[in-house]
Amino acid sequence: MKKFENKIWLSSPTMHGDEIKYVKEAYDTNWMSTVGENINVLEKNICEKVGCKYAVALSCGTSALHLAVKLAGVKMGDTVFCTDMTFDATVNPVIYEKATPVFIDTEYDTWNMDPEALEKAFELYPDTKVIVLANLYGTPAKFDEICAVADKHGAIIIEDAAESLGATYKGRQTGTFGTYNAISFNGNKIITGSSGGMLLTDDLDAANKARKWSTQSRENAPWYQHEEVGYNYRMSNVIAGIVRGQLPYLEEHIAQKKAIYERYKEGFKDLPVTMNPYDKEIMEPNFWLSCMLINEDAMCKQVRSDNEACYISEPGKSCPTEILEVLAKYNAEGRPIWKPMHMQPMYRMNPFVTKDGNGRGRTNAYIAGKGIDVGADIFARGLCLPSDNKMTTEEQDNIIEIIKSCFN
Repeated sequence: MKKFENKIWLSSPTMHGDEIKYVKEAYDTNWMSTVGENINVLEKNICEKVGCKYAVALSCGTSALHLAVKLAGVKMGDTVFCTDMTFDATVNPVIYEKATPVFIDTEYDTWNMDPEALEKAFELYPDTKVIVLANLYGTPAKFDEICAVADKHGAIIIEDAAESLGATYKGRQTGTFGTYNAISFNGNKIITGSSGGMLLTDDLDAANKARKWSTQSRENAPWYQHEEVGYNYRMSNVIAGIVRGQLPYLEEHIAQKKAIYERYKEGFKDLPVTMNPYDKEIMEPNFWLSCMLINEDAMCKQVRSDNEACYISEPGKSCPTEILEVLAKYNAEGRPIWKPMHMQPMYRMNPFVTKDGNGRGRTNAYIAGKGIDVGADIFARGLCLPSDNKMTTEEQDNIIEIIKSCFN
């Protein structure tokens, strides 16, 4: 094992050269603002790729989620059911509209929202009409079950597909299962514009509203006239040029990410760990990040506060904190699993529902495999591995040996 001369990143942009052609086109034609050919073509191309009718190019995935929440009619005092184990950008737009997120626990099969916990949440909060659902690390949620629960209770789904562009569930692309859907082109995503996102929908009126809101809600008048609150959320023609150049390489990036996942899975077959799971019969992730989960009996002692972690090394055992520290020592970047929202300081007083009922009060407790605070369990035992698609096979083999050494 040797220290990497150049840092191995978790997931960095992979550029191909076509991107600069479209950026230069924006520059040469002087369309540098929030209108231009790159935006028009990109919206059309994304619709064709994903299979939706309308796409609205926006400044980031969070702005797409915010407009989706507004389109769903979320208002002050409403409850909104939200994925618990996710990045906080999934949830923040609910707070922007002064509603109350109710966090739904995770299931072990895909690490996404648990349909059983969602059904239990409707028993507790029957008036809820909006579900915000994220596809963790590029793996689709259990959409048959989730959609059935939503339909039963007359609720609509906002799908946060920021991490899962190109992933499919029963042959259908993610980003199409909600009434309103969001994707992201952030710098570490499967394809990137350095920033940027999109709202996807089959509703023309909704797309038109989102486009208007994203450009400061200007009315059709010869002067600047405003009748409602607007936002500066539109994507620039320059950013659209980068994404336009990236989009043809989506499948190539997915194939590279899948190869990384499979090499880790093979390399770890003799370790007491498993990879982030998915159902091969009905879904194909985009494998954005490869993650591992340490078996409970192979965990050394580990304690985390809000800002720090410590552990006691034990022969034959390890923990996420130890593995991440060792990777960093060799100049490779890993990350902890997303800390569940119900464990975050700002959301600790929010409702949290497990499939066994209201899980609040058991925030830091879990019984592995028993469905009690599954998100806390995965957070305690899981970590994100270096998943950069520019990483060579030799570099990945070295990372595998580094991780194996943690269990010696």
